[in-house]
Amino acid sequence: RAAIYRAFGAPILVENVPRPNLSQIREGGGVGGGGGVILRVRACGVCRSDHHGWRGHDSDVFSHGLPFVPGHELSGEIVEVSGSSSSKFKVGDAVAVPFILSCGACPECDNSRPTTCEKQQQPGFTQWGGFAEYVAIPHADRNMCHIPENVSFAAAAAVGCRVTTAYRAVVEQGKLKDNASVAVFGAGGVGLSSVLVAKTFANNTQVLAVDISEAALATASALGADATVRMEVGADPADAAEAAKAALGKSIDITIDAGGFTDTARAALLATRRGGTYVQVGLPLSLPGFTGDHLARVAGHEIHVVGSHGAAPSALPTVLDAISDGRLAVSDLISRELDLEEGAKALMAMDDATHAHPGVSVITRF
Repeated sequence: RAAIYRAFGAPILVENVPRPNLSQIREGGGVGGGGGVILRVRACGVCRSDHHGWRGHDSDVFSHGLPFVPGHELSGEIVEVSGSSSSKFKVGDAVAVPFILSCGACPECDNSRPTTCEKQQQPGFTQWGGFAEYVAIPHADRNMCHIPENVSFAAAAAVGCRVTTAYRAVVEQGKLKDNASVAVFGAGGVGLSSVLVAKTFANNTQVLAVDISEAALATASALGADATVRMEVGADPADAAEAAKAALGKSIDITIDAGGFTDTARAALLATRRGGTYVQVGLPLSLPGFTGDHLARVAGHEIHVVGSHGAAPSALPTVLDAISDGRLAVSDLISRELDLEEGAKALMAMDDATHAHPGVSVITRF
């Protein structure tokens, strides 16, 4: 069974589909070269990136063609292993899967930059994803990670995208240090994960969350945010930037645009201190409000502007260990567990404010 759509924006319906097999991986078959594994999916997050794919806004989904199965944030149990590929994994292993499956052979991978792999595969974007009972995973040995026994499949699924994406944005690209001030603009799944990460992986950090939703801000506070700012819809982003600085008492060392909207991006940039770091991790459809004035600010204030996309496989053990030993409370992020039909409906309803659910929704019943 899989949740599948046959036209962009059309209903996502649960249907019986052929189970993926290892020959698809070995022969390419739209899944990707190299050996791999077949997973029984045990959990898959419902993420706005998949919503964008369903609406026809993602070039990889568009290039793959329809019909399509969404879902890039998944964990599962191995049911088949390609004999040519895996020395680390066996049938029955519980594994977390980063959504970027790097090839290990391109110049970017050779330069230790798997997040910008030139031949990366992505379940839910370049191939059918995890809104299904089974999924094919290429390049398993270099990408997947065993799940500690005391970490749930639901938490491990969140590690596949939102939590490790936040880890890379805040810790690796943002260069998080002790005593840093961090402002997260957009308190969706990646934004809330960024709050958790900033409070976990450095000492004495001051963390602020900015969003239009009071419910999302309440969740951010519950996850450890030291302050919150409600950004009014249609208001000048400069006002939100000033409110953010006032809430922390200073311009901010690291700002994270986790929303990917013009207003969150502009507000985050304006809140960044001179010599500070601005991280773009939310994926914008477009940023029409950006002008030469913003680039002049980047130059004049020597602001470090950094992109961040997913995470390297090396981040997974670090994050999973932090969940396992109780330092990183990812279970507090998960607001609801759904069945496959409910997950499809939740994905389609993401633009409907009346169906908004702060935190992370995860499909755990297939």
